[in-house]
Amino acid sequence: MRHAVDHVFVTTPVGAHAADALVGLGFTEGPGGVHPGQGTANRRFFFRNAMLEFLWVCNANDARSALTRPTRLWERCERADAGICPFGLCLRPSDDSTAAPFAAWPYRPRYLPGDRSIDVAANSEALDEPMLFHLAFGARPDSAAPSDRHPTEHATGVRELTRVRWMRPSRKPPSAELRAVVDAGLLDVGEGDAHVLELGFDDENGRGHADLRPALPLVLRW
Repeated sequence: MRHAVDHVFVTTPVGAHAADALVGLGFTEGPGGVHPGQGTANRRFFFRNAMLEFLWVCNANDARSALTRPTRLWERCERADAGICPFGLCLRPSDDSTAAPFAAWPYRPRYLPGDRSIDVAANSEALDEPMLFHLAFGARPDSAAPSDRHPTEHATGVRELTRVRWMRPSRKPPSAELRAVVDAGLLDVGEGDAHVLELGFDDENGRGHADLRPALPLVLRW
């Protein structure tokens, strides 16, 4: 496998207060932040190999700016239409390759240093699918220098993200970009009545389960 899941995001109302439920379950929250120029902010939970992000719009002007508009983050966060998918899936290389596994365009937000860019999948207009993107410079959270490392230990005992499954209400054929991610074994896709993200940890040995609906379209298994 040449790529791995770097992180997933779930768009939420401002403040992502529903994410308090994870803290109550015993998940350790890491530092959140703001994306200058992009108009979004987040809450984050780190695991040894990946990160779970809750994302919302904090500055509508920036989120609807010429720079950010092509990402369609505004529409995903606002979700005026229930058919819009509120999820994003970010990949990173797992070997020496730096190319995205799908056709993509470069997004250069103000908050990235130097000449770094985010590879946003060419299906970014397909709002009924998750936003797909790739970080050529991405790395496991537990590989960061000690001074930059975020907490990855949880009272639940959860260590690593091992499965991502998206339940979709749409019956449209998937885009080529989405098919590439599914074919790489990085995302499972099923059918349901609404958008739901199911995350599995540590190969799901049956220790825990949390269905956070309806507050969050998220199911966790570990």
